[in-house]
Amino acid sequence: MRSLRERLAHVPQVGRVAWIGVRPAHGAPMQALHEVELIASRGVAGDCAAAGRAGGKRQVTLIQGEHLPVIAALAGGRVEVTPELLRRNVVVSGVNLLSLTWLRFAVGEEVVLEGTGPCAPCGAMDEALGDGGFQAMRGHGGITARVLRGGVVHVGDVVRALPVGEDAPSAAERAVASSPGEQGEPPTG
Repeated sequence: MRSLRERLAHVPQVGRVAWIGVRPAHGAPMQALHEVELIASRGVAGDCAAAGRAGGKRQVTLIQGEHLPVIAALAGGRVEVTPELLRRNVVVSGVNLLSLTWLRFAVGEEVVLEGTGPCAPCGAMDEALGDGGFQAMRGHGGITARVLRGGVVHVGDVVRALPVGEDAPSAAERAVASSPGEQGEPPTG
């Protein structure tokens, strides 16, 4: 039987990029794209967040495509929930994004991301989805990631977890080694 650590690192499901978007400026509407360049240690080319300081944990935001109708239902069904409203860079379907938190994963043929944590909703969700939009997004906001290896991502690209490599420890291994058991870190066992 696999240990909990081994089960957390084993993600056999494969997903696909369903949507890509950027915010050219803070507060600006999202712009949908068919493809975009992800820049190592920076983020999404053309997105205002990539213009900030390099090396942050929130270089790319991803949300689960299957969660959009759930968010709509929890928001009272008052508005059609589209990726543009949720202000995430990439919508992925077919793989549980939370399972990629703390892991390295490939997007398409070139890009390697590392999940860095949950992507909590912001106050703008009440404005976008109506009163209660923030609460509707809780637990469904997706994940954040850093770009380890850049390249071009296309709608339709495969998203798959990578095995923990010998070249660099995963975020999960670093978190467990530094201070196991703190909130937000993967459990050990």
